[in-house]
Parts: sequence; C-alpha cells; structure tokens
Amino acid sequence: MRVYHSLEDFHPEAHAVVTIGTFDGVHAGHRKIIERLKEIAREQNGQTVVLTFYPHPRLVLQPDDNDLKMITTLEERSRLLEEYGVDHLIIREFNAGFSRLSAVEFVRDILVGKIGMKTLVIGHDHHFGRNREGSYKTLEELAPVYGFGLEEIPEQVVNEVAVSSTKIRKALLSGNIAEANVLMGHDFMLSGKVVAGDKMGRQLGFPTANISIEDPYKLIPADGIYAVHAECAGQSFKGMLYIGKRPSLKGTDRRIEVNLFDFDGDLYNQWINVHLKARIRGDENFDNLAQLQLKMEEDRLHATKLLS
Repeated sequence: MRVYHSLEDFHPEAHAVVTIGTFDGVHAGHRKIIERLKEIAREQNGQTVVLTFYPHPRLVLQPDDNDLKMITTLEERSRLLEEYGVDHLIIREFNAGFSRLSAVEFVRDILVGKIGMKTLVIGHDHHFGRNREGSYKTLEELAPVYGFGLEEIPEQVVNEVAVSSTKIRKALLSGNIAEANVLMGHDFMLSGKVVAGDKMGRQLGFPTANISIEDPYKLIPADGIYAVHAECAGQSFKGMLYIGKRPSLKGTDRRIEVNLFDFDGDLYNQWINVHLKARIRGDENFDNLAQLQLKMEEDRLHATKLLS
C-alpha cells in the first residue's frame, strides 16, 4: 500500500475506486466497505483508494470537547488498512479551512479534481461537506455531472454487522477487551516507545518495559492487568500488561508497563506493539509488596493459560 500525506502527491495510475472516512478502529463495519471497494476495483481493473482525515474532524470542529479518544493511532490505522488490501491511502489534514468546503466543492475539487475518482463507495447515511450538508442524494445528483459511478453500502449490510466505533470505545473504557476485539475483528493495540522507568518491577521479580504513547488522542483502556502478545525488535513475546497508577507503590501518574515472559534484556528506545487479548483483573491496592508479588505470580499463571 502506498501512503500519501498530500493530495498533490497522489496521481491515479488506474480507475480510482474511492471511499472516504476516518475509519477509526478499522472495524468489521469498515471492512464491509473495503471488501466492496476491492470487488469493484477487480471488476473494473482499477485500484482502491481510501481518503482519510487527521486529526479527527470532531477534534477540529469541537476543540473544547476533550472526551473523544481514538481507537487506533494514524500509524495503526495505516497498518490495518494495508493488511486488508487497500492499494492507496491518502491522509488529508483536517483543518478549519478544509471544513468550510461545500459538498459540491469537496466532490468537484478533491474527489474528482485531485484524486481522479471514477467510482465512489460510501457507507449508509454518510454525510460530508460544510455543516455535513452533503448526503447520498447530493452524490446522486453530482455523479452524472462529474462522471463517476456511485454505490452505497445498504443499511441492512451495516446493521448485519451491528458494530460502531462508539460501541468499541465503550467496551475498551470498561475493560471489556474481549468484546472490543470481537467488534473490531482484530486485537486492540497499544504502540509506543520503551522508556526508562523506576525499575520497581525488576525488584519485584517482574521486570517491565514502560511504554510511552505519543499520540495524545489514543484511547487507553480501563486500568488493570491484561494478557497480551507483543512485538518488539523483530521478536514476538507473550506477556502481561499493566495500566494504572500503581497504588501499592504510592504512584501518582498513570503508567503502561508490559512484562514479557521469557525475556531478559534492554529494550530502551525500541518501538513496541502490544496486542491486548483479555483482561485478567482490575487494578488493586495491596497492603505490602509480598502480597503484590503473590498476586502478580497468579496473574502470570492466568495470562499464560489464556495465551496458550
């Protein structure tokens, strides 16, 4: 998959079959659209093009609303779209100026003029343009004017999946990783750089890699212990992840730390991808370190069983 951070860099090499959206989480509903996009591209000897936006439009249009967190970072979203077979990904900066484009300007100047769109596939009840004025009816009127084919994913197909980014976010914030993963059709991921910690995990017999999440809008699931698979430095590991403020250690800041099983080494400054598989328990406060160590050993046995 080729990735473009500017519309000017994209030059269609074939019949461009396009879809548009934020695709946060790249969940099962999104993949219905992508699969249809690929089918049409095969039929028309074309190439699939996804136009997405960063940051999320709501973060620009409602800057005082700090509630929205993203299921996937831009890098995670790109990786998933590539895995699902998209040919081209165009990432358009969403800013105040772009938000003021009318529906007609967006179709004429961006989709047709810049991307060279020949066919557009959109999800049910899609709206676009200034004040969300554009709809499927608008597209039906514009298609013959600007010479592009049009297809809407039917409502019954979307309802058949019964999934939304809002449902996934709620599941993650409640710690229900199993439900979130089912809704997405893939594991929820946390990706970041390994940074230095206070080495308390090593003293407890469970050395951890502290993960710094660079994207401030990335959703972090509920505090607790999770069974995980991790990828780092070209290797794969099983492990358990901790999210929380470490109340037993009188911590004050929220940490994300992963204990990798059967690994003893230095991962500082390495990039790590952690796939959350199941939540073992919530965060707890223990009276002493001995109790904490016993519980962590139970957690490790539980995680090993879940991951086996």
